[in-house]
Amino acid sequence: MSGFNKTIFSAVFLLAALSTYFCWPGAKAQVVIPEGSSAAQAAAILKQNGVILSSNWFKLLVLATGSAKKIMPGDYSFRKYMSAEEALWRLRHSTYINHVRIVLPEGWRMEQMAERLQSNGVTDKSRFMAAVNKSGLEGYLFPSTYYFKKNSSAQEVINLLNLEFDRRVRPLFSKGFPSGLDEKKTLILAAIVEREAAIPTERPLIAAVYLNRYHKGMALEADPTVQYALGYWKKGLTLKDLKIKSAYNTYAVGGLPPGPICNPGYDSVSAVLNPADIDALYFVADRKGRHIFNAKFSEHLKAKRRIEQAGKE
Repeated sequence: MSGFNKTIFSAVFLLAALSTYFCWPGAKAQVVIPEGSSAAQAAAILKQNGVILSSNWFKLLVLATGSAKKIMPGDYSFRKYMSAEEALWRLRHSTYINHVRIVLPEGWRMEQMAERLQSNGVTDKSRFMAAVNKSGLEGYLFPSTYYFKKNSSAQEVINLLNLEFDRRVRPLFSKGFPSGLDEKKTLILAAIVEREAAIPTERPLIAAVYLNRYHKGMALEADPTVQYALGYWKKGLTLKDLKIKSAYNTYAVGGLPPGPICNPGYDSVSAVLNPADIDALYFVADRKGRHIFNAKFSEHLKAKRRIEQAGKE
């Protein structure tokens, strides 16, 4: 056999040997990334299942891209020996097998979340609400886009929402709280801000108003708390509504309500922790979705009259 033929034979033999040891790219690998998995754990799972060649390179990519908290749990279908870059992208963006994509908007109460989860076959509405009530986690269910397994237990779903809260919101608390506040009070106010703010940039302004009222011992007089007491987000509250007997009626009861009235997003929590530096105690919505803020009640009444007059013209 010539030297050239020997070289060809050796190369073919080596490739054949490697093909028995490695799976060719394109072969499928079903992988489960459990809830709460760290980047290192995800890297190890991918390596063990033949998805990536180097777990260390994967971890370096996670570090370089700041993706540690963006890897979502789920059942995935990968190709064997794909690039670590593509595997990481899939963990951050892909739709998972046997999972349903659910959007849980900011400012929703647990009943709304429960209805959407049940209507999409994720979990039972009544069991979800019972579990949230028992654990006292209204306000701690982070609003976001999720991929849930169908027919999950209520507790599995709650754990995932609460885990995302811990990842996204809890770091905000590491710097402490404004005077007179703690974690629960911050979330109670953030939930009110979430329901009041139609314009994102107004969140710190609305937070400042409620904090100013709270520190002065004034009634918060927040419409969303009355809506919560009524059991739904009613538009156009009446005088009768404002007299409803409930610990959540901040027109009739002083101080903060007993708990959050919804599940606020990151920005509303941040607004309470970093309110605008204003002395306003009142605000009223204009006809364009924004609010007019005033420190004096007399000026507040003038603003209301101008808005009402503009509506008649």
